[in-house]
Amino acid sequence: MRTVAILTAAGSGSRLGARGPKAFVALGGVPLVVHAARALLDTGLIDLLVVTAPADQVAAMGQVLRTARPPVVAEVVAGGATRQASVAAGLARLTSLLGTVTSAVVLVHDAARPLVPASMVRRVVEAVRSGHDAVVPGLAVTDTVKEVDLSAGDQAARRVVATPDRRALRSVQTPQGFTLSALLRAHEAGASRAQDEATAATDDASLAEAAGIDVWVVEGHQDALKVTTARDLAMAELMLTDLHAAGALPAGTTQAGAS
Repeated sequence: MRTVAILTAAGSGSRLGARGPKAFVALGGVPLVVHAARALLDTGLIDLLVVTAPADQVAAMGQVLRTARPPVVAEVVAGGATRQASVAAGLARLTSLLGTVTSAVVLVHDAARPLVPASMVRRVVEAVRSGHDAVVPGLAVTDTVKEVDLSAGDQAARRVVATPDRRALRSVQTPQGFTLSALLRAHEAGASRAQDEATAATDDASLAEAAGIDVWVVEGHQDALKVTTARDLAMAELMLTDLHAAGALPAGTTQAGAS
């Protein structure tokens, strides 16, 4: 079974305070999208990679990937108005490139998670290959979590309606893995939600759940930090330094690439 991947890199970077797409922000002198692409490709598992970019940055994204050292080999497509729409665009390109292939593992990863370990990627792929249609990596939740009432009341204070048992909760990461048929079915069923941020799915596992597909969780990893804010980026810089010092990164990971 072939393994292919969609790397979502069409985010604006507004919460990070970036002047352009988040994917182009440098981490250790290398754009986030290059780190994330290498994290997938360096596993040796990925046969084909599609990267989604802001519609007006497709050429620039291709340039960033081609001029990275070493170059990143990937197809670049324009993303959509939401993450869900962007993944759908990447999935459409993947299916056209796969041609008559009807059985494949598809990983969906976020460029905002640049330091995902190869061991975690392998866990997701192996779980899909073992017979699970939808697999997500997740970490046990250590904080007490409250569910609040969003329907009415003071915007500054919300009434607590439940306290879920945190032992059953997981904080979900990417890459998420799917059989090709399951991911196509999930996106087809949820297509009407894709164009509006208010209704679009925030991850592909949510679409799978809504389509009646069982989703399974494997162990995630602390290094798969999501870079959303400037504080996250500073934390990722520290993590990158530690990983480099420990010799836990592929050759060339900390070399400066195009930006």
